[in-house]
Amino acid sequence: MNPILLAVLLVAGIGVAAGLLLGIASKVFAVPENEKAAALEELLPGANCGGCGFSGCSGYAEALADGKETDTAKCVAGDADLPEQLAQVLGVAASAAEKKVAVVLCQGNASQTEIKMEYRGAHTCRAAVKLYGGPKSCPYGCIGFGDCVEACPFDAVSLCAGAAVIDPSKCRACGKCVVACPKQIIEILPADKAAAIVKCKNTDKGNLAMKVCKVSCIGCKKCEKTCPSDAIHVTNNLAEVDRNACTACGACVENCPKGCIVLG
Repeated sequence: MNPILLAVLLVAGIGVAAGLLLGIASKVFAVPENEKAAALEELLPGANCGGCGFSGCSGYAEALADGKETDTAKCVAGDADLPEQLAQVLGVAASAAEKKVAVVLCQGNASQTEIKMEYRGAHTCRAAVKLYGGPKSCPYGCIGFGDCVEACPFDAVSLCAGAAVIDPSKCRACGKCVVACPKQIIEILPADKAAAIVKCKNTDKGNLAMKVCKVSCIGCKKCEKTCPSDAIHVTNNLAEVDRNACTACGACVENCPKGCIVLG
């Protein structure tokens, strides 16, 4: 027989045999599909934002189906009726969803703080922060290069006058902006609880804080002294609010000389 023809037939035979073996193996070793997990994943939005604490929608669906997770309200990207829909598939009572929102704890835009140096590196917050904390005077404030904007899958974060701002109507509290911010000035807070918010992270003494930002907390304790609920205290030169004790009366907002406390 022609050697070339023999080689072709041999290779073809090996290919057919390998195909048959793979087909048999796929049947023998096939993992049964979790129909309940598939049904749950079908209901989930497919954003894979990670806000639920799992790697993605499939991970959350599998955890619910296997009973490793019982909270049907962990999806932050879904509609308001999603917890009830998931609960119906599982045959359990729906979990109560708590509305949360991301908040930028800094108001240091271009009109409130100055630029201390001309930065010519990569235009990202994570790169800029490595060079003396970034180009702005305040070492604690928003750099304003938009890493959080790029990270947000819901188009809820934008830059205004060189500082990040969040649209609460779009925010789903997935937490990606929190992870993206190298200054750690973004926090996830309950949206349904009205309380005072200190929009500053500067822990320097008052005279130093005033030099770098017009709206920084100076630790003067006027808010602490005027709060009728004992809900706000100055620790390490920075006012902090106990949201459980706060009644949103606004006394701290009215008495803050720097305007760094707001109601939210």
